[in-house]
Amino acid sequence: MPSVVSLLLHPERRRSAPEPPRGDLRRAVLAGIAVWTVALVVTGVRLATGDGTLTAFLVCGTGVALGGLGLVWAHRHRDEV
Repeated sequence: MPSVVSLLLHPERRRSAPEPPRGDLRRAVLAGIAVWTVALVVTGVRLATGDGTLTAFLVCGTGVALGGLGLVWAHRHRDEV
């Protein structure tokens, strides 16, 4: 068995990495968007009652928006992932 130093100095001696498992990213992204949406509603209610902050509300809105961009990306690259 080669030493760690030998493998670090000569990466071509390493075994090749296994292929990553294929998965449906859309399901994971949709789950994330759902969580951010629930948080957005909660922070919106807290903001409306005077207990929340605008920053928390905007962070949750940004999470939903970035999740939407992730969903578009996952849809366009579904054959590559």
